[in-house]
Amino acid sequence: MNFPHLRFVPDDTKIDFVGKRFFAFGFSILILVVGFGWYAIHGLNYGIDFRGGILIEAQTAGPAKLDNMRAKLDSLGLGAVGLQEFGSPNDVLIRVEQQPGGDAGQQKAVETIKAGLGSTVTSYRRVEVVGPTVGADLERDGTIATLLALAGIAAYVWFRFEWQFAIGALISTAHDVLSMVGLYAITGLQFDLTSVAAILTIAGYSVNDTVVVYDRIRENLRRYKAMPIEDLLNLSINETLSRTTLTSLTTFLSVLAIYLFGGQVISGFAIAMMWGIIIGTFSSIYVAAPVLMYFQVRARATELAKSGARG
Repeated sequence: MNFPHLRFVPDDTKIDFVGKRFFAFGFSILILVVGFGWYAIHGLNYGIDFRGGILIEAQTAGPAKLDNMRAKLDSLGLGAVGLQEFGSPNDVLIRVEQQPGGDAGQQKAVETIKAGLGSTVTSYRRVEVVGPTVGADLERDGTIATLLALAGIAAYVWFRFEWQFAIGALISTAHDVLSMVGLYAITGLQFDLTSVAAILTIAGYSVNDTVVVYDRIRENLRRYKAMPIEDLLNLSINETLSRTTLTSLTTFLSVLAIYLFGGQVISGFAIAMMWGIIIGTFSSIYVAAPVLMYFQVRARATELAKSGARG
């Protein structure tokens, strides 16, 4: 039995994405201004990785009950507390924000934690204090990693396409990264090394979507040499819309499952990823493609075609 070929987006879709670019640009500017205005006023809710704090590696008699342990630690009034399993289900990594009072304050907090957990923990394998200097180094390294990723993305797209596409991809990816930083500032989600991983993941995801659209634009530039650039960009976006939306939807549903069933430890990461998928899909359609209109990409394609014909 033959089943009809199903498509998420009909083949004859003709949505005028480029014609709505000014509304899209306005929305992008709004979320960036609001996000960074909030960041300038309130800053980020830095986690222990960046602020410094106490790091404890503990072992329980049986599989660790993280919710019960977190409730006990929250009741101690020590501020931000993070717990996660690592290795076996019996191993727990406990992070507690830095306490006032210097070394004596940290030691007192460690004793308070041990007393609060009581018999829940059978042994403490490691107890360390992460100072603010280490946190500052991690913040610097995370910033450098993000900037290097953006530079690498621009270099890759430039090598594969042309410089106009590289600038478009850089603008689109920077838009996504900055909007995620704004999300952390507005929502107060804890910003730690996991957050840096989420930002870098979304940067890679976004450029993957962008390259798919750019590849179709390049094909159509060669195929339709007389078509107005606005129509050509709309055609390219509509032709790749089914792939873009299906990929984004399936990825979003996977991350949603992580948010719903992954527990509190990973919920912040999942929220950031879901926002990143939405904003990355938006930027691939409404930012990366329309900005090419302002870089004379049609003139460049014509120039390359003429030089190829002469060769």
